[in-house]
Amino acid sequence: MGQLDGAGPGAVDRAYKIAADWAAEQELDCEPSGQHSLVVTLPGERRLRTAVSLRFTRNGMSAQAFVLRAPDENEAQVHAWLLRRNGRLGTPAFMIDAHGDVFLTADLPLEAVTLETVDALMTRFALAADESFNELLALGFRTSILREWDWRRARGESTANLAAFEPLIRREREDEA
Repeated sequence: MGQLDGAGPGAVDRAYKIAADWAAEQELDCEPSGQHSLVVTLPGERRLRTAVSLRFTRNGMSAQAFVLRAPDENEAQVHAWLLRRNGRLGTPAFMIDAHGDVFLTADLPLEAVTLETVDALMTRFALAADESFNELLALGFRTSILREWDWRRARGESTANLAAFEPLIRREREDEA
């Protein structure tokens, strides 16, 4: 049985090199993580860093990024939010693992791996992780956020990195009054 054109070991090496070259051009942290595997760290604003694992095989390039640990509460709401977002997002898509942790994932055929497609895919990973982060935290970790806010306020500590959750906190306090 013959191989598909471009799916041999040379194609795997070529795709790996394209992704590594892209990361270097973008001046991003990029580390090998095994044979034909890379981890590229993407910057963000809400989620400060997103590490995307890229794996290259004869079947293609797979990309996966951890977004959030399993929610402490409102699991069904978090999952429903992820499904609705997948309908708008396309690639990459959100998924959950056996532990309930949230990831982004995407697959490309080797023939599709170019500097342009890697750039577009990594941009979509960065945006999806960053834009969803605070909303997923508010849904899945509301009680923890409120407790952290109260603890910091009681001790006179800064709540600056919780500022994104002030509307949630205000709503909760109004509901309690």
